[in-house]
Amino acid sequence: MIIETQLQEISTTTGRRSLTIGLPADATSSEKRFPLTPEGAQILVLDGYRVVVEESAARSIHYSDAAYARCGAEVGSRVEALGCDIVISMGALSEADVAMMRRGSMLFTMLGPTSRNPSMATALLQRNVIAVALDLIKDSEGHLPFSDILAEIDGRASIALASSLLADPEHGKGILLGGVAGVNPCEVVILGSGIAGRAAARSAVGLGAMVRIMDTDIYRLRRSTRELGPGVIPSAPHPRVLMGALHSADIIVVTPMPSPVTITPEMMDATKRGVIIFDLGEHPGVMFPQGIRPVLTQASSAVPRTAAMALSNTLITLLDELVTTHGVSDALKLSPNLQCAVLTFLGRVINPDLASALGMRQVDLSLFLHLS
Repeated sequence: MIIETQLQEISTTTGRRSLTIGLPADATSSEKRFPLTPEGAQILVLDGYRVVVEESAARSIHYSDAAYARCGAEVGSRVEALGCDIVISMGALSEADVAMMRRGSMLFTMLGPTSRNPSMATALLQRNVIAVALDLIKDSEGHLPFSDILAEIDGRASIALASSLLADPEHGKGILLGGVAGVNPCEVVILGSGIAGRAAARSAVGLGAMVRIMDTDIYRLRRSTRELGPGVIPSAPHPRVLMGALHSADIIVVTPMPSPVTITPEMMDATKRGVIIFDLGEHPGVMFPQGIRPVLTQASSAVPRTAAMALSNTLITLLDELVTTHGVSDALKLSPNLQCAVLTFLGRVINPDLASALGMRQVDLSLFLHLS
């Protein structure tokens, strides 16, 4: 008797459901940045994720739904994007949006929009959503990759935009920043010598402007000017020095400093008519008195496609850690660098700044992770 054997294809599986990532459109008109390009979505799909992009969500960065579909992402409704295991939104979500989220899901967002929207934060707590601030996530060396890349873009973009505004012959002054023989260059004053300040200084020097950079931290100022070279004039922001710099400045860029300085109404009154001011600080409006001069914020939203490409690179690295876990809670246990960025966890406020904004008590995350 001859027994015939038939070979059958054996499918292998990891035994876990693939995590889904939802990318909803931003509901506000001010937030133009989108966290993921089609190429970034393709890498995540190949890594085992299901990526759901809300219809027309990437319009602000000039990518079509078809571009995402060709890269393996699914184009769906807002309900489908918000119902994923992981939702990524640069701007604030409404209470109705949070109500569509899966209980116990994870939201990657920014600290600022969350802390400024108590109704959103309260809804996240009621829905038991694990909210994580992208700008607080650390890497293995203690850097803040999302915060740092957005700061660099903010610094570069602020000078590019200010240069364009000054050159406008109708609404600006019709002038270049510098680089023309026999013509005095524009003066740029940068407060803060961190990543955003250094990026702004490099751009301004490259365009031929005369650049002053000030910081309350002298050691940080010394390191920065050593990196930037002799084309930048460094100084501490003593009141008289600051008053003189602001008086002659054509562009003023405010970036985060360890000890922010106070810009008085008298200092603002002394600034030039038509001065371009960018406030890139962590809390815009704190240093500059409101209403005296127009103040622009969040320069990176004016170059959202560049921001999307930079954010995609950083997100791919971050999400590599999550794909090997069995759920978002397990990801927190395995990643201490993610734990420090948690805002809310299963109905409790973890971040001290958010707890202060809500008037609630902060809870220690490690206690929950140990018990779960």
